[in-house]
Amino acid sequence: MVLIAAGDFARHLRRAPFAGYDDIAASPFTLPVSVIVPAHNEEAGIVSAVEAMLLLRYPSFEVIVVDDGSTDATLERLTEAFDLTEVPYVVPGEVTARGEVESVHLPRGGAVPLLVARKRNGGKADALNLGIDLARYPLLCMVDADSILDPQALLAIAKPFADDPLHVVAAGGVVGVANGCTVLAGRIAQVRMPQRLLARIQTVEYLRAFLLGRTGWSRVGGLLVIAGAFGLFRRDAVVAIGGMDPDCLGEDAELVVRLHRHQREHHRDYRIVFVGEPISWSEAPETPLILGRQRRRWHRGLTEILLKHRRLIGNRRYGRVGMLALPFYVLFELLAPVVELSGLVLVPLGLLLGAVDLTFLWRFLLVAYGYAMVVSLAALVAEEYAFHRYPRWRDLGGALVGALAENIGYRQFTAWWRVRGMWDALRGAPQVWGAMSRRGFTVDTGDEDAR
Repeated sequence: MVLIAAGDFARHLRRAPFAGYDDIAASPFTLPVSVIVPAHNEEAGIVSAVEAMLLLRYPSFEVIVVDDGSTDATLERLTEAFDLTEVPYVVPGEVTARGEVESVHLPRGGAVPLLVARKRNGGKADALNLGIDLARYPLLCMVDADSILDPQALLAIAKPFADDPLHVVAAGGVVGVANGCTVLAGRIAQVRMPQRLLARIQTVEYLRAFLLGRTGWSRVGGLLVIAGAFGLFRRDAVVAIGGMDPDCLGEDAELVVRLHRHQREHHRDYRIVFVGEPISWSEAPETPLILGRQRRRWHRGLTEILLKHRRLIGNRRYGRVGMLALPFYVLFELLAPVVELSGLVLVPLGLLLGAVDLTFLWRFLLVAYGYAMVVSLAALVAEEYAFHRYPRWRDLGGALVGALAENIGYRQFTAWWRVRGMWDALRGAPQVWGAMSRRGFTVDTGDEDAR
């Protein structure tokens, strides 16, 4: 994956001067996009996120915010910021949403392409289904409410659909950690490495997952995950499979797997791609409690997806997805935390019983954790070489500290949380999203004291 990603970045840099974003932005034939933002108790950052989306450089788009039964002031913040008023509205019903629609709101002037719908709480997937149903345009961009998009992100992620409109059905983009960054007028004004160690570790983790893992899987035609924080889909393809699955906690990855399955079963020539250039900035958890809930939920979602689509695993009918990608996810994603936690118990026990040679053990650990560092460093080199988003040496030093600290405690705790998530799925425990507290973004007001 490292080698494949390196080749992909080299091709990207050669083609970047000829990307043609100006032509796409000016062309009347560029497909319009509906940006869907599910929101539940997101008052801390919802206004900044929507402001950034409304400032995106794109010829024609709309922003649809679905307030999924928030108990905080999410709707009030939006109403104050954009002068919303409630309007009568007919929901088409092409995709079923379980939660009842309570109200629909539009800006009074009508010039801002924003629609806010409030519904009873039904979960993120259910909120997305309502957004899909309300969308007017042929492309759907699904973005988390705590995310801020780069101004050119929509142009970049829509480019595969312009280059190959007959085959591309979905595209995923990079998600960056916004902790420590400064927001100005709804945009990331300064990119900085987070101050807190836990967020730094996640920054390195995200870079490795996106710039190496998903770039590589995209090149071999086995991309299974498009982050719910930033993905673009063809609306007709999503409607054809019934939208999101509200019964799966990993609704974003499940949608991608179901798209693969549907396209393969109907013998269609299609592509699901990853684009390394567009960036969506999202706030990462900064406390072990919130991080644990997130990773437990993620791994439960992965377990549910693999159980639901187990017929595809090792099935030649589904090509590289069935023969390569899904078996990889079973062995090296689903079962990895089980193996790691087993090692934490068995290796010390083996030392006590004299069954493990100490000299071999410390050499093996040096190789294993040294290789983990090499992969993380490769992700940092790829980011610096291709995009150079972190301009200060201090930021790179912080990333190196995060890459080192990841192997000391962080991996072991995340393995425990992931095993708990898998167990929740296997025993059919009630699905609980869990509170995901947000601090909001650092806003640059121009006042030095406020900074």
